[in-house]
Amino acid sequence: MAAVKTLIRAEEDGSISFGDYELDEKTKLSDFSHDGDVYKVKTFREITRLERNDMFVYESVPGTAVSHLTYGDGSMSFTVDGPEDAQITVEGEPDSEYSVYINEEARDDQKTNLGGKLSFSVELGSNSCAEVKIVKK
Repeated sequence: MAAVKTLIRAEEDGSISFGDYELDEKTKLSDFSHDGDVYKVKTFREITRLERNDMFVYESVPGTAVSHLTYGDGSMSFTVDGPEDAQITVEGEPDSEYSVYINEEARDDQKTNLGGKLSFSVELGSNSCAEVKIVKK
């Protein structure tokens, strides 16, 4: 999967794709409207961050490309690609427990902190990508 060269785009299935880890300088795009929400993306090789309606949604260190992000009803799913392993943080509900699946393999259940953040690592690199699914318990 290649980086999203337009920084963020709507997909035909109603999901969104964003991020370009190949950029050397931080680049951002604000005011991207999709499905009644306004998104902002900041991305380059060191970090990728997505906000929806000025609220945190996704962040990876180093930068990644995310395709077909969908979320709602206590779940989130997407495909992530990057040049090396990444630490990913997503927004969940505060003080809640989630099951995280990477390439359909269950990870240990995780609890969000009081701010609702959920963090996990994903092994990437050498033209690999990972399917991620997060489900509230």
